[in-house]
Amino acid sequence: MGGSSDPNQDGSDEQQRRSEIYTYEAPWHIYAMNWSVRRDKKYRLAIASLLEQYSNRVEIVQLDDSNGEIRSDPALSFEHPYPSTKAIFVPDKECQKPDLLATSSDFLRVWRISSSDDDSHDSTGGPAGVEMKSILNNNRNSEFCGPLTSFDWNEAEPRRIGTSSIDTTCTIWDIERETVDTQLIAHDKEVYDIAWGGVGVFASVSADGSVRVFDLRDKEHSTIIYESSEPDTPLVRLGWNKQDPRYMATIIMDSAKVVVLDIRFPTLPVVELQRHQASVNAIAWAPHSSCHICTAGDDSQALIWDLSSMGQPIEGGLDPILAYTAGAEIEQLQWSSFQPDWVAIAFSSKLQILREGSRNGSPDLVNLRSRIKHREMMNCIVFELVRIMTAIA
Repeated sequence: MGGSSDPNQDGSDEQQRRSEIYTYEAPWHIYAMNWSVRRDKKYRLAIASLLEQYSNRVEIVQLDDSNGEIRSDPALSFEHPYPSTKAIFVPDKECQKPDLLATSSDFLRVWRISSSDDDSHDSTGGPAGVEMKSILNNNRNSEFCGPLTSFDWNEAEPRRIGTSSIDTTCTIWDIERETVDTQLIAHDKEVYDIAWGGVGVFASVSADGSVRVFDLRDKEHSTIIYESSEPDTPLVRLGWNKQDPRYMATIIMDSAKVVVLDIRFPTLPVVELQRHQASVNAIAWAPHSSCHICTAGDDSQALIWDLSSMGQPIEGGLDPILAYTAGAEIEQLQWSSFQPDWVAIAFSSKLQILREGSRNGSPDLVNLRSRIKHREMMNCIVFELVRIMTAIA
């Protein structure tokens, strides 16, 4: 499939440079998605399929900014067991490490990427391709494994990846030695997401309705930062502010609000973002600003918030500084950490990346849209993995 550009045909050249939209259509429904951060691989993303079968796909695509097309290379498209719940490129901006991509489903897999035009640190000079470097399984004595719901790659110490699972655990892997650093029973119920906050600190959210922070220097204890006010209300997504690690945000399943937390003051939200009219599905902290966050949901709204005034009394609650109304429910989005004026979204079989300028220092956002509700997607991925693996076993 191919990509196309959709610049603002009615605007000036400057407007076109300030607002660019590029679309790529995959041959299957897209779920997992991630930006590459390598300086030598600008505009590169990984996308993964959501197919209700064992055999799924992952593609690595790249925007050719000379002609505005997002291109796929058949050599960089590969089969993946089960739908990938998440995909992340190695956090290596300076290209000092092998070009790696990690994915999660039944197990954590690490893939090595070779490009025919690769002049990077690990270039072999051979043809383009992707090969599995390692498959990381900490449950070798059982035929059944709890599917991995998510994972996060430690930017401060890239040998570490943390995974979350429906079996209530979080596992910290040393991917260089291909061994487990530690495994913790993190929650009372399924763990839905995990995020690093530093070299040895991570947080997780769960179906038990809590946000818990763990310090690997004290593995016997955790700090409960937040608990849902209603019993048995799952928290399904977690975002840790990389620019100001005092703050994190979480999504409550089937809720129209986003809870922003200050880890210095556990249990009580520092602010609740409550301008969505339907369930929130996605959150993304700005990679270049400590006080901006984007939220998106089933109300077809993408909202950008300036949190610099949070903690101060505001009559009626905080309002977003920017809003965009899409044509359908918005499922997820990602902000590029290497190129923070670029945002990527996936809806149905389409990947869309867009570039926006800024007004008065605040990021803009346009044309984010999707069609699948978050709860349906979460249930589809997790329970489809369980069903398929049970049938095969």
